[in-house]
Amino acid sequence: MPNPHDFHSPQPSYTRDELLRSSEGGYFGPGNAQLPAPPMLMMDRITEISLDGGEFGKGHIVGELDIAPGHWFFDCHYHGDATMPASLGLDAMWQMVGYWLGWSGSPGKGRAIGVGEVACTGEVTPNAQRVRYEVSMRMVRRGKLVLGIADGRVLADGVCVFTARDMRVGLTKAVE
Repeated sequence: MPNPHDFHSPQPSYTRDELLRSSEGGYFGPGNAQLPAPPMLMMDRITEISLDGGEFGKGHIVGELDIAPGHWFFDCHYHGDATMPASLGLDAMWQMVGYWLGWSGSPGKGRAIGVGEVACTGEVTPNAQRVRYEVSMRMVRRGKLVLGIADGRVLADGVCVFTARDMRVGLTKAVE
């Protein structure tokens, strides 16, 4: 598998255009991590990413999504009582863990493989302005198996509405 750093020099933040390029594949090299394309791309930017930050000092990533009342999920989730599905917040954080693994130099395609604990303490409505995802890496295993385990939280306009512990993302080799 190609080394992601042969194709991409890590940056401390990413714009929407850069995230969209990642969704096209090959950003970290052929067969390596990529983000999903819209509408499943659940962030507009990555504002922070590091190898040693976060709650556990093992790396972190922060992403943001600007909320617009016309987002696709508001039209189909609880018709007449629009909210962003909590599952999309979890998926956004899984996306970020996979992206972090590629960004940090591990080859392979990211796949969500589990989560330990999820708690919903609020909701994201069309009245919100911005969602912020904050993810702290708890453990990273590199070798034959690449595995990232992280904790995260989702904030709507600065208020925590969702937490997840022990989110697990593995990197798999491309199927030929």
